[in-house]
Amino acid sequence: MSSDDKNTPRRRLSREERRRQLLDVAWQLVRDEGTEGLSLGRLAEQAGVTKPVVYDHFETRTGLLVALYQEYDARQTAMLDQALTGCAAELPARAWVIAEAYVDCVASQGREIPGVSAALAGSPEMEALKRAYEGPFLDKCRQALAAFAPAGDIGMAGLRVLVGAADALSQAAANGELDTETAKRELQATIVAMVSRQ
Repeated sequence: MSSDDKNTPRRRLSREERRRQLLDVAWQLVRDEGTEGLSLGRLAEQAGVTKPVVYDHFETRTGLLVALYQEYDARQTAMLDQALTGCAAELPARAWVIAEAYVDCVASQGREIPGVSAALAGSPEMEALKRAYEGPFLDKCRQALAAFAPAGDIGMAGLRVLVGAADALSQAAANGELDTETAKRELQATIVAMVSRQ
């Protein structure tokens, strides 16, 4: 460290910048050590802040896990919205952008999001999160695909098929069981077949 670095006062991060820093460090911890290595104390240590700073942002370990899951969901929603904007009004094209956005988002989180989901499994917070985020996702898919269904709508059973296949294929790609292109193509084919049966 140069003498100039020692004399330059460190800029204090805004609350939002600090939260961003803590979430980035938390994702790295989950990536490196799994969710079992994630605690508020460990996060404080790795981020170079005091425990009260971390507790002020997340209050509990569950609160931190919820924040990670919310960030993942927001990224997934943004990827889907961007993919659907300007997409051709054809069933194979719509099915492809949904498949691509879903698989790419899961792939971008690698092994981390299944660990976060597993750590939250069975908690009231996780059930509330799933309900809060799944509904808008299903609505987006219904809106993107309904015009191509013979009945003019997509039923809940069809939407459940879409989500189940998307989860399974995305996880298989993230785990290296399938390559991402195969997962996307299979999901696209599943979506097209599901819509055609409606």
